[in-house]
Amino acid sequence: VPLPDFNASNIQLSTVAPAFGIPSSSLPTASTRQPDYLDYDQNGRGLVSTMFTNSGVSYMIGVTFGGLYGLREGLAKTPSSRWKVKLNSVLNHCGRHGSAVGNMLGATSILYSLYEGLADNLELDRYTGPIQPPSPLFAGAMTGATYYMRAGPRVAALAGAIGMGTVGGTFALYSILGIPYGSKGWLFF
Repeated sequence: VPLPDFNASNIQLSTVAPAFGIPSSSLPTASTRQPDYLDYDQNGRGLVSTMFTNSGVSYMIGVTFGGLYGLREGLAKTPSSRWKVKLNSVLNHCGRHGSAVGNMLGATSILYSLYEGLADNLELDRYTGPIQPPSPLFAGAMTGATYYMRAGPRVAALAGAIGMGTVGGTFALYSILGIPYGSKGWLFF
């Protein structure tokens, strides 16, 4: 029994397309066929992509350093010298501190990304003149203020100033070192 020939080079898409609900007039002809390019955002990555990247990297950094702190705390505060008790103490402290720091940094980076996207959409750089883009400064101030707003207006204002100062300090340090601002692709680094 000969095998069937599944060669599809003889199939004309203009005759098969209506069977799938595609009008044949929407199909490209050989003379109008253009390469299919991906859409490119002129401003770089989109807001959602930036938010996912920032929150993922921040969460992993927080879990790592919180877990290392939990390892130290677990070894120092073990109530017994038995192996299983030490292991349990270390695992409890690593889990407690790692998840707490990771969640805090992840939530903070989501707020930062959303505020930076808002500042970009409002085009705040139209009002600031030829200085570095104000979006990171606005995002740092609003992130700090939002994160601590339940503690009262004075604490929120202080946290906003610390957030803005952190971004401004990073910009100043990068300017001194000659590193392009935002070149690392993560938050304001």
